[in-house]
Amino acid sequence: MQLSYPVAPGAKAPVALVTGASRRSGIGAATCRLLAESGVSVFFTGWSPFDASIASGIDAEGPDALLQEILDLGAMGGWIEADLADPAAPAGIFHAAESVLGPVSILVNNAAHSMNDSWETLTAEVLDAHYRVNLRATALMTVEFAKRWGGGPGGRIVSLTSGQFKGPMLGEIAYASTKGAIDAFTITMAAELAPRGITVNAVGPGPTDTGWMTDQLREELLSKHPLGRFGMPLDIARLIAFLASEQAEWVTGQIIHTEGGFLRR
Repeated sequence: MQLSYPVAPGAKAPVALVTGASRRSGIGAATCRLLAESGVSVFFTGWSPFDASIASGIDAEGPDALLQEILDLGAMGGWIEADLADPAAPAGIFHAAESVLGPVSILVNNAAHSMNDSWETLTAEVLDAHYRVNLRATALMTVEFAKRWGGGPGGRIVSLTSGQFKGPMLGEIAYASTKGAIDAFTITMAAELAPRGITVNAVGPGPTDTGWMTDQLREELLSKHPLGRFGMPLDIARLIAFLASEQAEWVTGQIIHTEGGFLRR
């Protein structure tokens, strides 16, 4: 099936805004590529200070290289450094995207803050750092999209969650709690925004090979994948691309897990 994508009122072509796509090995980058292949103009965000703080490391050339990939695919594109922990960021991001590409019809809330913790190390500061990006930014980006949507059918919002209600995530209490809240937010916002012609869904990838796994963890987790491999960013991007398409106009308020039958127990 050939997917087609919605165009925002007043726009000439479909425009997608994807947060957290600065690392070329990630789900956000794979989503940008897949949408660009279908002729969607793509604007994305990155935040290098956070990338530099995680074990998998910063992809310093990633944003510019990804933008060039988008352009080479024949699509229009742009990107911006944006700290989604700043509550003023969503308005600035949308303004930048619209200035370069026009009104946005697709929002993918992919950016996340994730640091290992335990009940012994859990603090207000740790909780707040996760909340600001994982839930608050997702909520504020969604609201900003809805405010700017010109009305009528076609608006698409897809957020990334992580399967928190399918089993515990040991050592990631703040991450699991704040990402899990996206499930509840998605279900309620889908009903709130349906009258405006906007669908709201969430995608839950299982363990996905984006460069963050240690060899020990890979060996431990592989036995829990009945299909015999890890999920790849493109596997997740395919579902996101479908939910963003016109063919998914009847799908809203859903949390869909794409994890290859991952066995949690």
